[in-house]
Amino acid sequence: MNDFALRKARNLGCAAALAGIAALLLGAVARGQDEEKLTLQEAVRLALQNSPDVRLARVQYIAALDEAGVNRAAFRPNLYTGAGAAYTYGFPSLPGGQAPSVFQLDYQQAIFDPYLKGQQHAAEERAKNQRIEMDRIRDDVIVRSATTYLELAKVRHSLDLMHSEEASAEKILEVVRARVAASQELPIEVTRSQLTLARVRERIVKLEDRGETLDARLHDLAAIPDSQPIEVDTKGVSFATGPAAGETEGDMINQAVGKDRSVQEAENERAGRAHILKGARLSYFPSVDIVGQYSVLSKFNNYSEFYNKFERNNVNVGAEITIPLFAAKTGANIALAKSQLNAAELSLEKRRQEVRADVQQKVRRVRELDASCEVARLDLQLAQETLQMEQEKFDQGRITLQEIEQARLDENDRWLDYLDANFAREQAQLAALQATGQLASVLP
Repeated sequence: MNDFALRKARNLGCAAALAGIAALLLGAVARGQDEEKLTLQEAVRLALQNSPDVRLARVQYIAALDEAGVNRAAFRPNLYTGAGAAYTYGFPSLPGGQAPSVFQLDYQQAIFDPYLKGQQHAAEERAKNQRIEMDRIRDDVIVRSATTYLELAKVRHSLDLMHSEEASAEKILEVVRARVAASQELPIEVTRSQLTLARVRERIVKLEDRGETLDARLHDLAAIPDSQPIEVDTKGVSFATGPAAGETEGDMINQAVGKDRSVQEAENERAGRAHILKGARLSYFPSVDIVGQYSVLSKFNNYSEFYNKFERNNVNVGAEITIPLFAAKTGANIALAKSQLNAAELSLEKRRQEVRADVQQKVRRVRELDASCEVARLDLQLAQETLQMEQEKFDQGRITLQEIEQARLDENDRWLDYLDANFAREQAQLAALQATGQLASVLP
């Protein structure tokens, strides 16, 4: 090869190397941009923004408001118009006693109708319940997305620890094999070390599968494209769930019962039943409607033959008062409303008792898991301090590689125990916050 060809080959090689380095740098920048950490608050916000359940609940709430508006519309002006023609032979009259007209304009508005007003108030209370249901679904989405995020963070942290544990188990196996070859260990120790390594790898496989499942679920909840990786913060979080300063646990539980959405729904249902009962009782009184009518009568229906004075344009305006003389339906409505109100009151009291017991159990569960988490933390701290002491002994040649690696295995196990205990506490804290109505203030 001549000098020119050699220089050309070198230049091409340098160019290719520079291009490769540039591609690696660009790829690293792109990965760094794609794998920007997703915070817990951001994950929750995206889940709420893209949740079909939240959107459906919002539409159902609007539908409940519109349903209440249908009952309310009877107490507002209602104007109808129409036109037509009818053939009559003899006295001009339509079914119902109304005279046939070419054009007609009717006005109707209820002024005093107690039973209809009670139905309207009951529908408004049901609309409040739908709003409460929308808030409950919102909290469910918050808990589901936060739990998925926290568990994914735990799994990824656990995987890092398990890979380190795998490396330690492999070193122990190599040392044991060497000692068995030197007749310093029994062959059974090789099998025991292989079993330890196999168990570590089994846990890694399970954690990887669980991590992939959680990653896909978080992508769906937050509506993040599948091609975009998610990097979560593996640092643990803690949600304050205990009583405030100067507040007892009983006070917190009583406040939680008052804020509980199922209790609020039961209270709204009772209020709606009370409105219906009140309206049914007032139905013994007359109902009042404002009515009006403007009609244009035709010339071909022979009105002049039956009336001394015939006027084509007619206007009628006044109040229509309906006086119930004997209405068996009113008594039946009152009896039904009474029984439904009694059932609603009993259901409300029962729900309060259930919520009180449930909140008390969840608050105590958080306290128990706080204690368990503290035990796991101290156990981890002890393992870390023990490992530090073993490392010093190893540096001084006082213990073997097998012993120091075993200490690392023990520390990794304590780390895994602590992560599990901390995640269980986080789950219990989220459940307690949801039960006490404080979830939105912690994860807005």
